Amino acid sequence: MAPEDTSLPLAMVSLILHFSWNWVGLAISDSDQGTQFLSYLRTEMEKSMLCFAFVNMIPLNMRLYMSRAEVYYNQILTSSTNVVIIYGDTDSTLSVSFKMWTSRGIQRIWVTTSQWEVTTSKNDFSPELFHGTLAFAHHHAEISGFKHFIQTVNPLKYSDKYLARLEWMNFNCGVSAFMCKTLRNCSSNDSLGWLLAQTFDMAFSDDSYDIYNAVYTMAHIYHETLLQPMDNKEKSQMQRLILPLFQMNSLLRKIHFTNPVGNRMNMNQKEKLQPEYDIFQIWNFPNGLSLKVKIGMFSPYFPQGQQLHLYEDILEWATGSRQMPPSMCSADCGPGFRKFRQEGMAACCFDCSPCPENEVSNETNVDQCVKCPEGQYANAEQIQCIDKAVSFLSYEDPLGMALTLMALCFSAFTSVVLGIFIKHHDTPLVKANNRNLSYTLLISLIFCFLCPFLFIGCPNAPSCILQQITFGMVFTVAVSTVLAKTVTVLLAFKVTTPGRRMRYYLIPRASKFIIVICTLIQIILCAIWLGISPPFIDIDAKSEQSHIIIVCSKGSTIVFHCVLGYHGSLALGSFIVAFLARNLPDTFNEAKLLTFSMLVFCSVWVTFLPVYHSTKGKVMVAVEVFSILASSAGLLGCIFIPKCYIILLRPERNSLQKLKEKTSY
Repeated sequence: MAPEDTSLPLAMVSLILHFSWNWVGLAISDSDQGTQFLSYLRTEMEKSMLCFAFVNMIPLNMRLYMSRAEVYYNQILTSSTNVVIIYGDTDSTLSVSFKMWTSRGIQRIWVTTSQWEVTTSKNDFSPELFHGTLAFAHHHAEISGFKHFIQTVNPLKYSDKYLARLEWMNFNCGVSAFMCKTLRNCSSNDSLGWLLAQTFDMAFSDDSYDIYNAVYTMAHIYHETLLQPMDNKEKSQMQRLILPLFQMNSLLRKIHFTNPVGNRMNMNQKEKLQPEYDIFQIWNFPNGLSLKVKIGMFSPYFPQGQQLHLYEDILEWATGSRQMPPSMCSADCGPGFRKFRQEGMAACCFDCSPCPENEVSNETNVDQCVKCPEGQYANAEQIQCIDKAVSFLSYEDPLGMALTLMALCFSAFTSVVLGIFIKHHDTPLVKANNRNLSYTLLISLIFCFLCPFLFIGCPNAPSCILQQITFGMVFTVAVSTVLAKTVTVLLAFKVTTPGRRMRYYLIPRASKFIIVICTLIQIILCAIWLGISPPFIDIDAKSEQSHIIIVCSKGSTIVFHCVLGYHGSLALGSFIVAFLARNLPDTFNEAKLLTFSMLVFCSVWVTFLPVYHSTKGKVMVAVEVFSILASSAGLLGCIFIPKCYIILLRPERNSLQKLKEKTSY
């Protein structure tokens, strides 16, 4: 008569999920029924990613149980779970174990069936923290007249064992130790009507309801029997009700009806209906009293996700809150973290690990963080991806603005120096230092100072090519001009003697050849650069977390370093030649100035290389621009500032008479 508990595991799992539990214990009888329940429950829990903190299968044999009782007790005592499922017969060793746990003060949320409602009495009660029983009972409607009968019955008129115990519990009457039938010290007019003020369950228990249905089933069988036509009309009505067992069995298999409560009854095993469950919350008070409140129900016939329905208002009234105590193996991993499982741990047990760099999680208990797209980065909390800002050396940037002002000032100052030299082109100072080479050097320096404008601003394909090619060419012209000036000084005093025509013929041609040949070599290097791997736009989204850096990649770094190395070889050659000619007698001998200018130039670019390779992004571009400005300023300052000083402030030294005096000396 009792329906199978095939949907009970699903009902319990639905309740566990509703309260966000994932770490529960299980204590069941070691029987076929318990093993079957465990199989169903394990399947449902695995579907929902729930875990067992422990599984205690209590043996039915009392001797075997007593040898392991302390093990079971210690296991539930030390477990971190707050929820324990109890399933089995109340007259088994499981009941003994359960009473021992509660008597020793173990407080848990017990999830069980209605037959486990009666628990050991407690003398203490803590309403601030729920520790009670959630019981599942088969759903059936109220039986008409039953509540009125319970409330008006006088227990002294009945010898029913249950009523006697109920009278002893609520009226403090004595009950004999053996049969529990004799009631003493009780008023003959007492009834149970006062229990109406309490929340007392007036419905049938599951066992009583099964008996109720059994009686009605037999009544229907006999009713059908009486309605059947009989061949032997002489049989009495009583004889017709005496049925053979095989005939009784056949009728049971066919019987189906709706009982007075309104529930369908079907005895066909193949068409067995899945039961619905009422969910009760039971609190145990001192002196054996308890409070039982219906807080919801479960129906397997509703769609998935709507099968469990809890009465939130009643739940809040019964517990003071709609939230149950937590029962989780591990604390939730909030946004910005991910679950990290160690080997051998249950699926519900994990550690929380921060998301890796540039990965986010905006949900709770995620297994993997999500990597931000290429154009975004993770915020500090790693819960959101933010669009990266585009970064390049712009004119609005303080660094770019400072370099722009420096380039403009130096190019303007160089133009002023060029104007001074052009204005005083007939003076001995300008003539003695080869004014054509001075003009060429000053013009190349103006372009050197203007070259940084190709580096500042948002890069594009043409500017990336022009900035490196222009830088390579104008610096080659400038340094080769310095080399030509130093070679001119050396040839003027070492190769020829004063007064010969060959001196005036050789010196101009040597300087032109030096500039042309040196520049031609650089043109070949740049052509190879453009042919092999020219500069291009490089979008760097990885160097800085919050920025997308747009820079010009050098393309072939080998050729780029060859261009720098070629500049260095020209500068080194100029330095050596100028150093050799530093002590040659001449009034306006600039060999010393050229030597010092090449020393400054080489120092800047030797320092540039390690600093350049240790920086990234716009700082790297700024380092290159600063090196261009510093080395160009070194050439301008060391070679031309002393001459401008003499031309503008010491004009008496810029005369032919002064030149003759120095020469005779």
